[in-house]
Amino acid sequence: MVFLELLENIQTKTSEILDSKNYAPVSFSVEAAKPGFGDITCNVSFLLSKQLKKSPQEISNELSKLYQFDNLPQIKNVESHPSGYLNFSIDYTTFNDIVILSSLKENYGSLNLGNNEKIIVEHTSVNPNKALHVGHIRNVILGDIVSRILKKGNFNVKVLNYVDDSGLQVADIIVGFTELGFPQEPPHNEKFDHYCGDTVYVKTTEKYETDKQLEEKRHEILKQIEDNTSSVSTMAQTITRRVLDEQLKTVWNLGVFYDCLNFESQIIHSKLWEKIFEKLKSDNQIKYEDSGDNVGCWVIPAEGEDDKILVRSNGVATYIAKDIPYAAWKLGLVEDPFSYKIHSTQENSQTLYETTLDEIFDHDEDKLNFSGSKVITVIDNRQIRLQKIVSGLMTKFKEEGAYRHLGYESVTLSADTVKSLGLSLDGDSAQMSGRKGLYVNADTVLETLTERVYNESKSRNEDLDESELQQIANTVAVGTIRYEMIKPDLDKIITFDLKNSLRLEGDTCSYIQYSYARASRILEKTKIKPNFDSKFELLSSEYEKNLIKKIAMFDVQINDSVNNLSPKVIAKYSYDLAVTFSSFYEHVKVLASETTELLNARLCLVVSFQKTLKSSLGLLGIDAPERM
Repeated sequence: MVFLELLENIQTKTSEILDSKNYAPVSFSVEAAKPGFGDITCNVSFLLSKQLKKSPQEISNELSKLYQFDNLPQIKNVESHPSGYLNFSIDYTTFNDIVILSSLKENYGSLNLGNNEKIIVEHTSVNPNKALHVGHIRNVILGDIVSRILKKGNFNVKVLNYVDDSGLQVADIIVGFTELGFPQEPPHNEKFDHYCGDTVYVKTTEKYETDKQLEEKRHEILKQIEDNTSSVSTMAQTITRRVLDEQLKTVWNLGVFYDCLNFESQIIHSKLWEKIFEKLKSDNQIKYEDSGDNVGCWVIPAEGEDDKILVRSNGVATYIAKDIPYAAWKLGLVEDPFSYKIHSTQENSQTLYETTLDEIFDHDEDKLNFSGSKVITVIDNRQIRLQKIVSGLMTKFKEEGAYRHLGYESVTLSADTVKSLGLSLDGDSAQMSGRKGLYVNADTVLETLTERVYNESKSRNEDLDESELQQIANTVAVGTIRYEMIKPDLDKIITFDLKNSLRLEGDTCSYIQYSYARASRILEKTKIKPNFDSKFELLSSEYEKNLIKKIAMFDVQINDSVNNLSPKVIAKYSYDLAVTFSSFYEHVKVLASETTELLNARLCLVVSFQKTLKSSLGLLGIDAPERM
């Protein structure tokens, strides 16, 4: 730790001073200061004002004289600001060495917040009847980055993908193949998930509007899919796995990977529901209605809202009955009915497992386990009420917060983007709808972005060969999609725009990546290899100190992002770090430094910046290119 430890030490010193004065405890903050308020600021004087019946300025004047920094050489002094804040100034002659040398470490910014606690992150969970569209990608990227951030905070993270291979949307494409005569092999070598979603699914659901008998057939087929002995069920498994394999190629292209795939059909046949149903009844978490509108039903009592029906009077379980046993399994509340087998080896060489109800005997290692003491489920905000019910039930068996729903708003496409992709649109933006065929496949967006970046890079770098241009194009395109998906607050709708997302100025991934490439060019142009076995007190200008302080704050941002499950914190830090470097780049002429010693110090600072930005972008799943 660097800056976070400094904040914690000042917090401790301040608390010791308050204790020595016998003041009643107050919950004060110590944080990085805004410009004009020193380097670090503390608001304790405001919180003591009522207790001591003095003005904040008077209190801060008194407290500022009581600090001793003999064992904290990074702090030069503390002053009372006229506003009442305590403002601390950093001694950069000491601080520079600590920050630059610390930033070279491979685990720079890592924190032990989780103490290796096992935590499950479930995300993606797209029905295996179509390709992933750009709306799904917000879920995929959010879940992936949360997993990366938690690992940085020393949590033992396992990532799951729930595959709903037995729902109505799967029945729809089987209807298309069996009743409407769509061939199982797509024409013109079309990607199989595109074919199923763009053609079979859309055309079949359109047909329901004019053919009611076909819609009745849909429900018959759904029953056959749930009967794992039927030929229709076998066919559905074959089709959905082909779609799933194509979906996995898409997420792998985006740098997203899983530990285990969990199939809904296997959850149904595992009898997990029957076990958790009996547990809910015996613990009086649900009740049987013998009168009223819900007579004959099992319901979940809800305070201030209508009771939620769990099992209808005809004995059929509702949709939530699938989510409850799955949540209980993820938290380890029921005996694991599954064995695990290898599904595939992913693009990053990581093994991907899948659940199976077949017995697998392996005496060489312990049985795999994909449950955790805590669970984070990434699902969009349309599922808030359902997830609230599941979370409420889980707290009956586990502590508060053990099961957490991480929600987010939808993604729309800007009018210009929709038009550029050859689609028609009424209005300013387009909301995704797989059933209506109003969406843009994630593959299409990635291909379009990659082509645009390739053409731009080629015009700027005539000396680069084809493979290097392709690598740059892919790196920037993937980074752009990822950054645009987590830059806004989770409760904000994203309007994705192809053109604006590739700008080299403003808050874009391209701008951040370009700052890294600029740093690379500085290091390329000098023949001097930076020597870190030296002192860095020569880095004394405003722009150098600002960059050093920003590098030092990496651990503060890690702490914030982990505690709040907020990828946006790291996205903003990456951008702020790039902005700070750009200011340094414009005002500090590194290669024209007056002395060899100053040149070396500045080159070391450039390397420090690069390593920190690369680590920060790495948490976002974004690569840092040497050239753009």
